[in-house]
Amino acid sequence: MEMAEKSFSRMGQNSSESHNCAKSILTSDRLQIVVTLAEFFNETWEAANCANCLKNNSEGLSNSTEEFLDLFNKSLTCFEHNLQGQTVYLSPNNYTEVCKNCNETYTKLNDLYNNLQRMNRQGGESGHSAHLCIDVEDAMNITRKLWSRTFNCSFPCSDTVPVIAVSSFILFLPIVFYLSSFLHSKQKKRILILPKRIQSNASLVNIQEKYS
Repeated sequence: MEMAEKSFSRMGQNSSESHNCAKSILTSDRLQIVVTLAEFFNETWEAANCANCLKNNSEGLSNSTEEFLDLFNKSLTCFEHNLQGQTVYLSPNNYTEVCKNCNETYTKLNDLYNNLQRMNRQGGESGHSAHLCIDVEDAMNITRKLWSRTFNCSFPCSDTVPVIAVSSFILFLPIVFYLSSFLHSKQKKRILILPKRIQSNASLVNIQEKYS
């Protein structure tokens, strides 16, 4: 793809002697198929964010991309290896061994993908700040679909404990509020009732003295 782009660019930047030759090749047919194909390949390259998987000089895959693809292949190999051992003894819907034995590899792959996303937003090894290239995104989507839908494996979230703590706190807030309101109102009632009791006791003493 990159070689074709460079060749096309050179065709438009040749010396005056070969300018007519290049022009005749690019516009020889009414559809201008060479120009159309070049534009199509350029648009596809940009839409797929292919440059984000390459080094700054575009002379090969970046180190992070190679690391990701290596973990991706290891994950698929782990899935396949554990599936071979299960098909004879377990039902098709039971993939316990896959979830248990491949959890570490899948976790590393998922963490690396999340790190690549964060790096890419800030401009990573490729120097481009955009989405990850389509190869990496498709590979991660395939792996996540296999892990969650096909194998029905759960992935422990690191934010589970804080979420549960905050949810529990919010859940108990109304209970604490109503309880404190109830105790406060009950205390007020006691304060209001106390003078009545004193007054009634004083009246009782006066009546007893009057008739004694």
